[in-house]
Amino acid sequence: MTKSKAGLLFIFITVTLDMIGVGLVIPSLPDIMRRFVSSETSVSEYFGYFISIYALMQFVASPLLGALSDRFGRRSVLLVSLFVAGIDYILMAYAPTIEILFIGRILAGLTGANITVAMAYIADVSDDSNRSANFGMIGAAFGLGFIIGPAIGGLLGHYGAHYPFLVAAGMNLLNFLFGFFILPESLPQEMRRKVVLQKTNPFSSLSKIFQAKHLLALLIVYFCFQLAGQTHPSIWTLYTETRFGWTTSEVGLSLALVGVLSAISQGWLTRLLIPKLGERRTVVWGTVGFGVACIFYGLANQGWMMYAILTASSVFWVCGPALQSLVTHNTPPQEQGELQGTLVSLTSLAAIINPLVTTKLFAIFTADKTGVYIPGAPYFFAAVVCFAAWIVLIKDKHAA
Repeated sequence: MTKSKAGLLFIFITVTLDMIGVGLVIPSLPDIMRRFVSSETSVSEYFGYFISIYALMQFVASPLLGALSDRFGRRSVLLVSLFVAGIDYILMAYAPTIEILFIGRILAGLTGANITVAMAYIADVSDDSNRSANFGMIGAAFGLGFIIGPAIGGLLGHYGAHYPFLVAAGMNLLNFLFGFFILPESLPQEMRRKVVLQKTNPFSSLSKIFQAKHLLALLIVYFCFQLAGQTHPSIWTLYTETRFGWTTSEVGLSLALVGVLSAISQGWLTRLLIPKLGERRTVVWGTVGFGVACIFYGLANQGWMMYAILTASSVFWVCGPALQSLVTHNTPPQEQGELQGTLVSLTSLAAIINPLVTTKLFAIFTADKTGVYIPGAPYFFAAVVCFAAWIVLIKDKHAA
């Protein structure tokens, strides 16, 4: 195996492991929380905090790790993050208190921000002939990780809530050893630069949103779609366990199906539907369709309905690529770098906000003391967000 192929393989495995780590613990997370709190309302709320804090740490650490890799090289930052992640998952597996568990999750989010460094590594070793294919490989790693993570997590969580963490630890440490002996450095010494603190501010790219008036509506729609789309990973486990009595294995396999359908929708249906409908019409129908699907999720009263709604509504997930293309099309070439940074920031912000809102809604509307039992409230919230995005889009003269 050549050095370049070994490097690309390492990056593929690393990104896959990052996504596996995200999905691995979700199916058994309520059981983990029940080790420390007895109230089901508290379980729901801590569940949201646990997911949100990971996204928050990624949001904060991504520009910092990118800057550190510009100074010290990609290899060292990637290897340190993998080693710390491995130790951290062991810490979470045997955390004696909920405070230690959350400290572990903070570390996991910080190390999970190495996706930024992985992207930089790909850019270093690519040229015009293979750049698209190499970045496409990263997209495949995202999808593969989200399919494998929940499936393994659900199966292992059936035997004990700590097993998913130990498997994640083992995979990260094995990949650290692989990288330590195989991974070449991609950034030459003469191309390295000092860390500029101003460029490590994660809020800088968000400030660009209010400066691009012609893109403001499209970026609002993008944020709304991301905010609604985060509902599945945020609430699926709590919702299906409470509503249908699903086990961790059933939750894991159903989330794996989400990953499979996402790959089909964005890998195949995008090429079929977007050329026929056009980007804007795809986004218009996609936001409405996903909003209606969220209403059906919230109304479902039997487990098989969730599978049926998932399968039928996956066609609307082509809205994401169409929307990103629409935004990109309306941006000059010299501003594409800043735009992509803005989109990443908006996605991260949605991943921070959604778990806090949806798990709080779930806790409120499933608590006995409220007297109002609406477990589908988080999905109704997602539907409202989708319809709001649709209204913004059809009133936007720039997107016409």
